[in-house]
Amino acid sequence: MKTIGIGVDIVRNDRIKSLIKNKNFINRTFSKKEISISKKILNKTNFFSKRFAAKESFAKALGTGFRNNLSFKDIEIINDKLGKPYYLTNDKIKKLIKKKKKINKFELFLSISDEKDYSVSFTIIQKI
Repeated sequence: MKTIGIGVDIVRNDRIKSLIKNKNFINRTFSKKEISISKKILNKTNFFSKRFAAKESFAKALGTGFRNNLSFKDIEIINDKLGKPYYLTNDKIKKLIKKKKKINKFELFLSISDEKDYSVSFTIIQKI
């Protein structure tokens, strides 16, 4: 496999804590699935902060930022049964990666972490 994109982002949790008080921010930034999952989470600030950082790190790994009709809601982060976060790839994401990176098969790697004040995310796009 060949690494074709790397992105990292760090978010101050207090910033997201104030933003998530606004329902419009939540609905503009997170998918219905992410919002639904958040209802079961006690620490909503860290939940949303980690996902916000992951969306930013993905856009950086792609190399476009939020251009070419890419929005925060297009990028979904969920967890597997063991709690490992991963990107839920949809057709739009697949097309963007194919167009931007000129590849058909790829794998996405995601690592997110948080502390009291910060959340951080690291994303790798690899060609298969």
